[in-house]
Amino acid sequence: MRRSPLLASAVALAAALGITLGGASSASAGGVNYVALGDSYSSGVGSTSNYLNSCDQSTAAYPYLYDTATNPSSFSFQACTGATTSSTESSQLGALNSGTTLVSVTDGGNDVGFSTVMEDCVLGDDSYCLSAIHTAENTTKNQLPGWLDTLYSDIRSDAPNAHVVVLGYPEFYDLSQSSSCVGLDSTKRTALDQGADLLDSVIAGEVAKYGNFTFKDVRPYFAGHQLCDSDEWLHSLTWPISDSYHPTAAGQSGAYLPAFEAGL
Repeated sequence: MRRSPLLASAVALAAALGITLGGASSASAGGVNYVALGDSYSSGVGSTSNYLNSCDQSTAAYPYLYDTATNPSSFSFQACTGATTSSTESSQLGALNSGTTLVSVTDGGNDVGFSTVMEDCVLGDDSYCLSAIHTAENTTKNQLPGWLDTLYSDIRSDAPNAHVVVLGYPEFYDLSQSSSCVGLDSTKRTALDQGADLLDSVIAGEVAKYGNFTFKDVRPYFAGHQLCDSDEWLHSLTWPISDSYHPTAAGQSGAYLPAFEAGL
């Protein structure tokens, strides 16, 4: 089901770069040098029980799926669980150079304390959860723009010829189904979704400052597959605990991958 859009995306990207694709029978991104940066949403946490390394990189993550489907000239999988904008700069950007033509990245969630917020909302009452979200939102509005700007500027400097696709984060809950859904109450769910909306808005605003960057909103791709829906593409509280509130394999292939393709 993914072959046709991937082929179309690869052809469009190749045309933009002046590349001739060989073999119309299979998707190919020959001549594309792709580097995948970012946090656990790009490394693939929650999409498998067997990770490739200590960064929790998964063969079910959208960067790996794109590499397998299109066979770019080179692929460097740098995304790592727990990454912040600062750690991405210090430990992942070494893979970039003037020959890099395509970059993907998710980043910012850990900078604003994503894991702490989810822990506080799962374990605490409404006021405790809302206080944690309020703190994260203040960081999102007041500090995250500068951190993202530094990261994006460094990516552009290190890979001046690359098209950079920045992907956002999903809303976790389908609030229209919340009344019949077990787990967190509607107050917490609403506040968490609003926090995700703010995070995506700030990321999109920073991306808009860079002409060779594209922001792709993944929220529409998760529609009908959020927590409380019948076919969920996100983990709720689960074991291992690190998988909680991350995309499943279906979320990577059905939401993040097509969003990334659309960004091409």
